Amino acid sequence: MSVETLSIRFFRLTSGREPVREWLKDLGRPDSLAIGEDIRLAQISWPIGLPHCRPLGGGLYEIRSSLTDGRIARVIFFFCDGEMILLHGFIKKTPRTPPSDLKLAKDRRTAYLKGGAGGLLEGKRT
Repeated sequence: MSVETLSIRFFRLTSGREPVREWLKDLGRPDSLAIGEDIRLAQISWPIGLPHCRPLGGGLYEIRSSLTDGRIARVIFFFCDGEMILLHGFIKKTPRTPPSDLKLAKDRRTAYLKGGAGGLLEGKRT
């Protein structure tokens, strides 16, 4: 039996920037590798629940990662046409997901689905 691996797209702004990819690069190698491994686990094992992934409601999910120095990170994504669309990544500093981070992810999802309006028009597959 073969395991189907989900495709991943990074949300891309109309400017061409990919915020999640840039955030990962800025984190540094150990942290970006840890998050990358967690994304890969979700990609090959979906559906996967806690402690690795959690639904946020409204079709959004988060990938939960432990980083160096006891920090934690989250990558918020949703599914579109059978692909994981990575919308937003951040270092979590409070017990609850900050409303501003959730709103940003929701706005990016809306823009992605509309195919424009300040959001991604075309994702980049990995």
